Amino acid sequence: MRIVFPLYPGFTSLDVIGPYEVLSRLPEAEAVFAAVRPGPVTGEGGVTVTATHALADLTEADIIVVPGGPGTREAVSDAAYVAWLKAIDATTTWTTSVCGGSLLLGAAGLLTGLEATSHWTAADLLPVFGATFTLQRVVFQGKVVTAAGVSSGIDMALALFARIEGDDAAQTVQLHIEYDPQPPFDHGSPAKATPDQIQRVRKLVMG
Repeated sequence: MRIVFPLYPGFTSLDVIGPYEVLSRLPEAEAVFAAVRPGPVTGEGGVTVTATHALADLTEADIIVVPGGPGTREAVSDAAYVAWLKAIDATTTWTTSVCGGSLLLGAAGLLTGLEATSHWTAADLLPVFGATFTLQRVVFQGKVVTAAGVSSGIDMALALFARIEGDDAAQTVQLHIEYDPQPPFDHGSPAKATPDQIQRVRKLVMG
């Protein structure tokens, strides 16, 4: 089972590493980090992941996981990256995204007429690509699966693992990685934040 993580400069590391920790445990999984050009790809905050493959050399995949991040704004205009997403989707069993990665799926024309989620700051952007934004943490629409902001990639990956291997197998992986969230604050959505905090996050994300 080939799982491809298509990277681009400015991706958010947890959007990639969270799902990787889950999906790489699928039976016979081959997790591949790729980019338009192979080599080190620097994400948000300076985290660097090595893309071992060029996207153009990958013509099929079972699963793709498209990350978000501040680099999304440039990546939506990267013709080679977006064209690869559109082409590879014809071969996938599951096409997924985390956070602003859904905007890249949208740019490739893969969300037209679908419900989708993303980071909450993208609520007004997804409709530009013909999608209906929903605040759900994980959204399944046929083979297309979108996850909300950053940390929700782990939830998405576990839900997808369960679809593929069953609930017991997914629960075993959850125990293996000790994913038992107990955040110190119940403050992880705009519905629970103050107007000032919402504005500060919008400024951080949107610039």
